[in-house]
Amino acid sequence: MLHPVGPLPASVYWRRRVLVLTLLVSVLGGGGWVGYAVATGRFDDGTTTVAATSSAPPATPALERVVPSLAGVQLPTGAASTTANPPSTAAAGPCTDDMITVEVRAPAGVAVGTQATFVLLVSNVATVPCIRSFDEQLQELVLRDLAGNRIWGSHDCRADTSDVRRTLAPAEVVSFSVEWSGLTSEPTCTAPRMPPPPGAYLLQGRLGTENSAVAQISIA
Repeated sequence: MLHPVGPLPASVYWRRRVLVLTLLVSVLGGGGWVGYAVATGRFDDGTTTVAATSSAPPATPALERVVPSLAGVQLPTGAASTTANPPSTAAAGPCTDDMITVEVRAPAGVAVGTQATFVLLVSNVATVPCIRSFDEQLQELVLRDLAGNRIWGSHDCRADTSDVRRTLAPAEVVSFSVEWSGLTSEPTCTAPRMPPPPGAYLLQGRLGTENSAVAQISIA
Protein backbone atom coordinates (compact mmCIF):
# COMPACT_ATOMS: atom_id res chain seq x y z
CA MET A 1 0.00 0.00 0.00
CA LEU A 2 2.82 2.38 0.73
CA HIS A 3 4.17 1.87 -2.80
CA PRO A 4 1.35 2.42 -5.29
CA VAL A 5 1.52 0.43 -8.52
CA GLY A 6 -0.09 1.55 -11.76
CA PRO A 7 0.42 3.32 -15.01
CA LEU A 8 -0.05 6.82 -13.37
CA PRO A 9 2.59 8.69 -11.49
CA ALA A 10 2.93 7.82 -7.82
CA SER A 11 1.88 11.34 -6.71
CA VAL A 12 -1.57 10.82 -8.19
CA TYR A 13 -2.14 7.72 -6.14
CA TRP A 14 -0.91 9.49 -2.99
CA ARG A 15 -3.35 12.37 -3.47
CA ARG A 16 -6.20 9.91 -3.90
CA ARG A 17 -5.30 8.16 -0.70
CA VAL A 18 -5.08 11.42 1.23
CA LEU A 19 -8.55 12.47 -0.09
CA VAL A 20 -10.12 9.14 0.90
CA LEU A 21 -8.48 9.30 4.29
CA THR A 22 -9.76 12.85 4.85
CA LEU A 23 -13.32 11.84 3.95
CA LEU A 24 -13.11 8.87 6.25
CA VAL A 25 -11.91 11.01 9.16
CA SER A 26 -14.70 13.55 8.51
CA VAL A 27 -17.36 10.86 8.49
CA LEU A 28 -16.06 9.30 11.65
CA GLY A 29 -15.76 12.69 13.41
CA GLY A 30 -19.28 13.77 12.43
CA GLY A 31 -20.80 10.53 13.61
CA GLY A 32 -18.97 10.80 16.91
CA TRP A 33 -20.22 14.36 17.46
CA VAL A 34 -23.82 13.35 16.78
CA GLY A 35 -23.57 10.49 19.21
CA TYR A 36 -22.06 12.73 21.85
CA ALA A 37 -24.81 15.35 21.38
CA VAL A 38 -27.55 12.78 21.69
CA ALA A 39 -25.98 11.32 24.81
CA THR A 40 -25.59 14.68 26.56
CA GLY A 41 -28.99 16.12 25.49
CA ARG A 42 -27.54 19.01 23.51
CA PHE A 43 -29.17 17.82 20.35
CA ASP A 44 -32.69 18.00 21.93
CA ASP A 45 -32.03 21.43 23.50
CA GLY A 46 -30.91 22.81 20.23
CA THR A 47 -33.93 21.41 18.47
CA THR A 48 -36.30 22.81 21.10
CA THR A 49 -34.61 26.20 21.03
CA VAL A 50 -34.85 26.40 17.30
CA ALA A 51 -38.49 25.37 17.39
CA ALA A 52 -39.30 27.86 20.11
CA THR A 53 -37.54 30.75 18.43
CA SER A 54 -38.90 29.97 15.03
CA SER A 55 -42.52 29.44 16.13
CA ALA A 56 -44.79 32.38 15.22
CA PRO A 57 -47.44 33.72 17.68
CA PRO A 58 -50.93 32.29 17.13
CA ALA A 59 -53.09 34.30 14.79
CA THR A 60 -55.75 36.50 16.35
CA PRO A 61 -59.25 35.11 15.69
CA ALA A 62 -61.27 37.15 13.25
CA LEU A 63 -63.98 37.89 15.84
CA GLU A 64 -61.49 39.47 18.27
CA ARG A 65 -60.32 41.83 15.56
CA VAL A 66 -63.85 43.25 15.43
CA VAL A 67 -65.10 42.97 19.03
CA PRO A 68 -62.62 44.24 21.68
CA SER A 69 -61.78 42.04 24.60
CA LEU A 70 -63.57 42.83 27.87
CA ALA A 71 -60.18 43.20 29.51
CA GLY A 72 -59.57 46.35 27.46
CA VAL A 73 -62.90 47.96 28.29
CA GLN A 74 -62.85 50.40 31.25
CA LEU A 75 -66.06 50.17 33.19
CA PRO A 76 -67.19 53.20 35.26
CA THR A 77 -66.75 52.94 38.98
CA GLY A 78 -69.76 52.78 41.25
CA ALA A 79 -69.34 56.39 42.36
CA ALA A 80 -69.10 57.70 38.81
CA SER A 81 -71.96 55.66 37.43
CA THR A 82 -74.38 56.44 40.23
CA THR A 83 -76.60 59.45 39.62
CA ALA A 84 -77.65 61.16 42.80
CA ASN A 85 -81.37 61.68 42.95
CA PRO A 86 -82.37 65.14 44.08
CA PRO A 87 -84.01 65.08 47.49
CA SER A 88 -87.76 65.10 47.24
CA THR A 89 -89.54 68.09 48.70
CA ALA A 90 -92.65 67.14 50.58
CA ALA A 91 -95.70 69.31 49.95
CA ALA A 92 -96.19 71.92 52.67
CA GLY A 93 -99.11 71.34 55.00
CA PRO A 94 -101.45 73.96 56.47
CA CYS A 95 -100.22 76.46 59.05
CA THR A 96 -102.02 75.70 62.27
CA ASP A 97 -102.43 78.41 64.91
CA ASP A 98 -99.55 77.01 66.95
CA MET A 99 -97.23 77.33 63.93
CA ILE A 100 -97.72 81.09 63.54
CA THR A 101 -97.69 84.22 65.64
CA VAL A 102 -99.72 87.38 65.04
CA GLU A 103 -98.50 90.78 66.16
CA VAL A 104 -99.72 94.38 65.81
CA ARG A 105 -97.63 97.52 65.65
CA ALA A 106 -98.88 101.07 65.99
CA PRO A 107 -97.57 104.49 67.00
CA ALA A 108 -97.36 104.91 70.75
CA GLY A 109 -99.19 108.23 70.49
CA VAL A 110 -101.76 109.58 68.01
CA ALA A 111 -103.24 113.05 67.88
CA VAL A 112 -107.01 113.29 68.15
CA GLY A 113 -108.71 113.09 64.75
CA THR A 114 -105.52 112.33 62.79
CA GLN A 115 -104.75 109.30 60.67
CA ALA A 116 -102.41 106.52 61.82
CA THR A 117 -100.89 103.43 60.23
CA PHE A 118 -101.43 100.10 61.94
CA VAL A 119 -99.47 96.99 60.89
CA LEU A 120 -100.47 93.33 61.20
CA LEU A 121 -97.51 90.90 61.25
CA VAL A 122 -97.81 87.15 60.71
CA SER A 123 -94.74 84.94 61.33
CA ASN A 124 -94.08 81.26 60.73
CA VAL A 125 -92.48 80.02 63.97
CA ALA A 126 -92.40 76.37 62.86
CA THR A 127 -89.34 74.57 61.50
CA VAL A 128 -91.11 73.56 58.28
CA PRO A 129 -92.89 75.55 55.56
CA CYS A 130 -96.67 75.71 55.78
CA ILE A 131 -99.62 77.21 53.93
CA ARG A 132 -101.94 79.82 55.45
CA SER A 133 -104.95 81.63 54.08
CA PHE A 134 -104.61 85.42 54.05
CA ASP A 135 -108.11 86.30 52.87
CA GLU A 136 -109.23 89.89 53.48
CA GLN A 137 -112.09 88.72 55.65
CA LEU A 138 -109.67 86.81 57.90
CA GLN A 139 -107.44 89.81 58.64
CA GLU A 140 -108.80 92.24 61.20
CA LEU A 141 -107.65 95.01 63.54
CA VAL A 142 -109.90 96.23 66.35
CA LEU A 143 -109.48 99.27 68.61
CA ARG A 144 -111.17 99.29 72.04
CA ASP A 145 -111.12 101.52 75.09
CA LEU A 146 -109.91 100.29 78.44
CA ALA A 147 -113.45 99.18 79.38
CA GLY A 148 -113.56 96.88 76.35
CA ASN A 149 -115.96 98.97 74.27
CA ARG A 150 -115.40 98.65 70.54
CA ILE A 151 -114.21 101.94 69.03
CA TRP A 152 -113.09 100.99 65.53
CA GLY A 153 -112.54 97.91 63.34
CA SER A 154 -110.77 97.44 60.04
CA HIS A 155 -113.75 95.46 58.64
CA ASP A 156 -116.25 98.22 59.39
CA CYS A 157 -117.72 99.91 56.32
CA ARG A 158 -115.88 97.46 54.05
CA ALA A 159 -117.12 94.49 52.07
CA ASP A 160 -113.80 93.38 50.60
CA THR A 161 -113.20 89.66 50.18
CA SER A 162 -110.37 87.69 48.63
CA ASP A 163 -108.98 84.17 48.36
CA VAL A 164 -105.25 84.30 49.07
CA ARG A 165 -103.20 81.30 50.15
CA ARG A 166 -99.51 81.65 50.74
CA THR A 167 -96.68 79.31 51.69
CA LEU A 168 -94.62 80.61 54.59
CA ALA A 169 -91.04 79.46 54.96
CA PRO A 170 -89.69 78.92 58.47
CA ALA A 171 -89.13 82.30 60.21
CA GLU A 172 -90.80 84.15 57.33
CA VAL A 173 -92.80 87.25 58.30
CA VAL A 174 -95.68 88.71 56.28
CA SER A 175 -96.96 92.21 57.04
CA PHE A 176 -100.21 94.03 56.19
CA SER A 177 -100.66 97.75 56.64
CA VAL A 178 -104.03 99.36 57.50
CA GLU A 179 -104.69 103.09 57.47
CA TRP A 180 -106.90 104.31 60.31
CA SER A 181 -108.80 107.51 59.56
CA GLY A 182 -108.76 108.57 63.23
CA LEU A 183 -112.57 108.22 63.47
CA THR A 184 -114.84 105.75 65.21
CA SER A 185 -116.78 103.08 63.30
CA GLU A 186 -119.12 100.13 63.81
CA PRO A 187 -119.87 96.96 61.74
CA THR A 188 -123.11 98.26 60.15
CA CYS A 189 -121.44 101.55 59.21
CA THR A 190 -124.71 103.43 60.02
CA ALA A 191 -123.69 105.32 63.19
CA PRO A 192 -122.04 108.74 62.93
CA ARG A 193 -118.23 108.64 62.80
CA MET A 194 -116.29 110.96 65.09
CA PRO A 195 -112.84 111.21 66.68
CA PRO A 196 -112.54 109.22 69.91
CA PRO A 197 -111.79 111.35 72.99
CA PRO A 198 -108.23 111.53 74.32
CA GLY A 199 -107.14 108.62 76.46
CA ALA A 200 -105.58 105.15 76.39
CA TYR A 201 -106.81 102.56 73.93
CA LEU A 202 -106.05 98.94 73.13
CA LEU A 203 -105.31 97.62 69.63
CA GLN A 204 -105.52 93.93 68.81
CA GLY A 205 -105.24 92.00 65.55
CA ARG A 206 -106.11 88.56 64.33
CA LEU A 207 -105.68 86.24 61.36
CA GLY A 208 -108.57 83.83 61.35
CA THR A 209 -108.69 82.28 64.79
CA GLU A 210 -105.20 83.35 65.89
CA ASN A 211 -105.16 86.58 67.91
CA SER A 212 -102.29 88.90 68.66
CA ALA A 213 -101.27 90.36 71.97
CA VAL A 214 -102.74 93.74 72.84
CA ALA A 215 -100.81 96.91 72.01
CA GLN A 216 -101.64 100.11 73.92
CA ILE A 217 -102.13 103.43 72.09
CA SER A 218 -102.43 106.88 73.59
CA ILE A 219 -104.73 109.37 71.83
CA ALA A 220 -104.15 112.96 72.89
